[in-house]
Amino acid sequence: MSDLFAELEWRGFVSHATQHLRRHLAEGRRTLYCGFDPTAPSLQLGNLMPLMLLRHFQLAGHKPIVLMGGGTGLIGDPSGKRSERPLLSREQIRENLQRQRDQMQRLLDFDTRETRALVRNNADWLANEKVPLALVDFLRDVGKHFTVNVMMQKESVKARLDTGISYTEFSYMLLQAYDFLHLYRKEACTIQVGGSDQWGNITAGIDLIRRVEGGEAHGLVAPLITTAAGAKFGKTEGGAIWLDPALTSPYQFYQFWVNTDDRDVAGYLKLFSLKPRDDITALIERGKEDPAAREAQRTLAAEVTELIHGDAARNAVVASDILFGRFDPHRASGRVFETLAQEIPTTTIDGKDALTLVDALVRSGLAKSKSEARRAIEQGGIYVNQEREQNVERRIEPGDWLADHSLLLRKGKKDYALIRAGG
Repeated sequence: MSDLFAELEWRGFVSHATQHLRRHLAEGRRTLYCGFDPTAPSLQLGNLMPLMLLRHFQLAGHKPIVLMGGGTGLIGDPSGKRSERPLLSREQIRENLQRQRDQMQRLLDFDTRETRALVRNNADWLANEKVPLALVDFLRDVGKHFTVNVMMQKESVKARLDTGISYTEFSYMLLQAYDFLHLYRKEACTIQVGGSDQWGNITAGIDLIRRVEGGEAHGLVAPLITTAAGAKFGKTEGGAIWLDPALTSPYQFYQFWVNTDDRDVAGYLKLFSLKPRDDITALIERGKEDPAAREAQRTLAAEVTELIHGDAARNAVVASDILFGRFDPHRASGRVFETLAQEIPTTTIDGKDALTLVDALVRSGLAKSKSEARRAIEQGGIYVNQEREQNVERRIEPGDWLADHSLLLRKGKKDYALIRAGG
């Protein structure tokens, strides 16, 4: 086995780890797991870090388990939450679980025999109606190994003492510890990973395995990322960045990464790119020499968008390059204009005949009136397919129409509109 632990340290994945984890990994192939509670219809960008962590373990020859919290999701993890979560129905949890599971297919290898990723659902042992977990047995077999004093010192509980925490959420730690014990018994799983807010829950499981089975188990948590500006990673003014293209389009996903602050891009490349160390180091150095080129950001954006969205990433890249002047729209495919139509104001007209540029500007909404459109053209602020046009008598000719009967208009530096001809 390669020195995976050293690689994870270099990439920035290690916030805390159990003392002998490096030795444990070096001694042979291990099974590890990370839990995901399906309390939302899609994974968010914040979930990407633990998934990349699982991927690195898998690439190094270890076997990852994705534990879907069909059982714990009925309660919700209090970690990092200022108030009680709303309880979701079993049906909503099941639907969210299936959608999240589908998203993970692109991130982990579920086919290679020896290191094939497994998916497990803790509802199978925590909330199984056919084989229910008896409360009294759970309290006798699991609860007796935890003291309230210790639980009160865990960060996920401690942070909520002032605002209040229900017994339901207070008990979450016991359920997660039991998950680790169950996977230790059934899958020979000896490592749990997650974000640093999970350290208390993970060590609770390690202690439970030691007390009940006399076994050795380990944990590793990655730091919670904040941007150089102090904001929470994966959040924008518009809200969370989702992995579901119906909630965050591939174009918007790509733009999030392209807009990475220069101060953050080196760290993001290490965490979210699977490129080898030498390639990442070279990218970072070139970025220092010519930050205006934003090569590191665009390389990172293209790789992560392809990882999450597959072929749609190419259309997102080209659409972005068109809007920012790096790609000739005449060379773009119809699918690129379908992407653009979702991101900029788009007007559909009947046919392509007898359309003047002035009419096109008014119909697209870039000008409120024909007189305003003429002034904008005369002042040199109008572009047709990214080429400046100052002829107020200009007509839209057959050769102006791009792929998929599209016409790209721009006013000034940033105001775009797309006209698409039907019929």
